[in-house]
Amino acid sequence: MDIFEIIQQGESKHVEFKSWVKANKKELMNILTNESVGFANTDGGIILVGVEDDGEVTGCFDYDEQNIIESIYDKTIPKLFTDIDVIKIDGKEILKIKIEKSPEIVATSKGIVYKRLGKNTKPFYPSEYTSNKIKGFKGDYSAKIIEPTTKDDIDFTEVERLKLKIQSRDKESTLYQSDNITFLKDLRLVDVVDNEIQLTVAGVLFIGTKEAIAKYMPQAEIIILTYSDGQTEYNKRLELKIPLIQIVDRIQQFFEDRNGIKNIQMGLFKLEVQDYPINVFQEALLNAISHRDYESNSSIFIKFFPNEIIIENPGAFPSGVDSTNIITHPSSPRNKLIAETLQKLKYVQRSGQGVDIIFKDMLSLGKSAPEYNLYSEAVSLTLRSSLEDIEFLKFITKEQENNGEFSVSEICILKYIKSNKTITLNKAAEVAQITIQSASNVLSKLCQKRNILQREARNKYMFTHRVYESLDDNIEYTKDKDFDEIQAKTMIIEYLNKNGSITRPDVERLCGFSSTSSKRILQRLRDEKVIVLEGRARASFYRLK
Repeated sequence: MDIFEIIQQGESKHVEFKSWVKANKKELMNILTNESVGFANTDGGIILVGVEDDGEVTGCFDYDEQNIIESIYDKTIPKLFTDIDVIKIDGKEILKIKIEKSPEIVATSKGIVYKRLGKNTKPFYPSEYTSNKIKGFKGDYSAKIIEPTTKDDIDFTEVERLKLKIQSRDKESTLYQSDNITFLKDLRLVDVVDNEIQLTVAGVLFIGTKEAIAKYMPQAEIIILTYSDGQTEYNKRLELKIPLIQIVDRIQQFFEDRNGIKNIQMGLFKLEVQDYPINVFQEALLNAISHRDYESNSSIFIKFFPNEIIIENPGAFPSGVDSTNIITHPSSPRNKLIAETLQKLKYVQRSGQGVDIIFKDMLSLGKSAPEYNLYSEAVSLTLRSSLEDIEFLKFITKEQENNGEFSVSEICILKYIKSNKTITLNKAAEVAQITIQSASNVLSKLCQKRNILQREARNKYMFTHRVYESLDDNIEYTKDKDFDEIQAKTMIIEYLNKNGSITRPDVERLCGFSSTSSKRILQRLRDEKVIVLEGRARASFYRLK
């Protein structure tokens, strides 16, 4: 989820807004400490400094990021480590402070303990916990040290591979310039315990020898199965028990060799549509690697069928995530160190589950939505290659070329309307997995700025004339066109009574009509001697007669 959507959805269990311009800076440091403690003792979260309670971005100035980090660190027991990102919005800078869930209960240096309750931070009393371990917390398994490992378990050829990846993918990074052990320590793939080098779980997976992987992490394999038409038994099986980056590169090549392309005619041009967008498959693969349960003896299975790909992953959804919020729920990877390493290697461009990318790109290409199925100890994702709605693909492609990218919320809502003709506010919130207020804002933007939707009676929304005219003629247009024209005439006359004059582009925006429909309705009003045309060409306008 991008920062605009986070702000749009408002404060929540995982998001807090704090003003910079209105705050006493000394008191603000105490407030940020308390909020950080509350997030650490619950499920983690972010604090956006420079954003008012109502979501208005007022920004920050004369701040010291290091001072804020150290202030929170100094005022917490045990010490809290936080990350701060500076984000620019409309020329204003806001601070995004990220707090991870703590493996043990955290207090302020004054001995006060807080927890997050809904969108508020509340005192956390000793009677509410029985030990210094938060119930249900297992920590980051991928950061766990595997004590029997030694320097001999490191594949230094693989270390050089990682260095080359960072050097070629991240021009600003200096990580690769360090000696090998310092490089691995900076990535937290190894640690030095009693002067002995030992590998973390992530270390074994990324830079362990094949022998070390087989010995310490034998369950960490990915199995690829391919199937032919009409076959229930696979005809090819490939088992991969090698370092993770080799696995990712090999599977990516395997996928690209089988990924077909369909040519879709759009006017004079042809649009090449892949069976599966490359970034969608990559996000799905990296999610599986980052979120799988490495304590399970099961493997990741990737099944290639003629018309679909199924990825089966050991481990249930992260806490709080289900099929109704998977698009918008804040990411909480089961294996944080693995996810961070993949990000530093630039295999993922941002932190997060990437589920929004998967939904947005599949639906935008006229394909069915990705299908997630949850089992007791596993999750499966099904991606289908078939083009279910070519007209929707053409429409989205043309709109994005002319007016910029849609958000995942907008795509989900538009796809639903394309299939169901209309949508209510509640249904929009449900299909986009956002709050009612956020859904209202999205619908308003699609109406007023995009001129794609218009509001009908009974609080329903549907496509405007312009959109229906751009779609294929065989699409049923459910509106009563005679009623539309009567309504449009009324709206135009009311506008003229208030403003004195109107142009054809004004009519397009006011009524949601195409250029052709606007010309037709204006001509009818002229024929009925209700309005007159004045001026010429682009300077022309209409007024009441």
